[in-house]
Amino acid sequence: MEPADVGYSPPHDGGSNASLRPDSPSADDKERATQIRFLVSNTAAGSIIGKGGSTITEFQSQSGARIQLSRNHEFFPGTPDRIIMISGAFNEIFKAVELILEKLLSEDEDNHEPDARTKVRLIVPNSSCGAIIGKGGSTIKSFIEESQADIKISPQDNNYAGFTDRLVTVTGSLEEQMRAIFMIMTKLAEDAHYPQMLNSPFPYGGVNFSGFPAVSYMIPSVPYNATSYGPNGTGGKHTNSKGSTSARSGAGPPDSQGSSVTFGVADEHIGAVVGRAGRNIMEITQISGAKIKISDRGDFMSGTSDRKITITGPPEAIRTAEALIMQRVSANSER
Repeated sequence: MEPADVGYSPPHDGGSNASLRPDSPSADDKERATQIRFLVSNTAAGSIIGKGGSTITEFQSQSGARIQLSRNHEFFPGTPDRIIMISGAFNEIFKAVELILEKLLSEDEDNHEPDARTKVRLIVPNSSCGAIIGKGGSTIKSFIEESQADIKISPQDNNYAGFTDRLVTVTGSLEEQMRAIFMIMTKLAEDAHYPQMLNSPFPYGGVNFSGFPAVSYMIPSVPYNATSYGPNGTGGKHTNSKGSTSARSGAGPPDSQGSSVTFGVADEHIGAVVGRAGRNIMEITQISGAKIKISDRGDFMSGTSDRKITITGPPEAIRTAEALIMQRVSANSER
């Protein structure tokens, strides 16, 4: 049989081909409760939840699986994406994944050709990646050949202390992705190191995501030249009645805007934080809900050559914005 003709034979349909597959999960593996996680954007998360939770409720009813999403400020390290976790028996999870990917593909049909190759990024513990790779890469090569999908595993990220998850990116048409996911799920179901159950799609509460040495924080006591971004900001400079440029956008004292934190980022990384035409910084403000101000060139943290970044808002918004900024800095450092 040619690889392109191999069907994943959705197990929830009870297709006869599933029992003929040499790598099909055993009956015990199919019945045993397990989980799988992958990434979705905030927009995709909204589509999956649906109005008043109608879509996610329907998907859970159709599949029998439990579907959970990380909260809107809980992002996978190094990305602005949330985590979706599907729990249940093998067949239930597979059905739920299929429903979700079909939904996301239909949402994107205006931007893609019908046979477009899209990406899905699975979250797999580093300890289980060896099972997917196989000796000398033999297993992942066979998965690629049989599914016709492109499968790539990210390197282990050492920037985050205590963080051991990696991303397995599957690129292809919906059918190719489902074939590859079926094989990956089968291999994970057989792997003794794979955590069969998790209590939360975001199990990183005690993990340090910063990956950076301690930075000095300060509450600005005097105004400084700053570019302001945020829900009420314009990305421009705000001038007070005396003609000087204020560090804070909007009216009222700092307390009316929430807490405020200032830290330094090397000038060479500011471009990556701001992005072309301010796209990156505006995305960070939209995701976090915080206001962000960056000092002008030459205006550095005292005793350093680092530009000042001030984040204002509720504590959770500040933490989210800071994490996203540091992720941009980290990515730029690697480049």
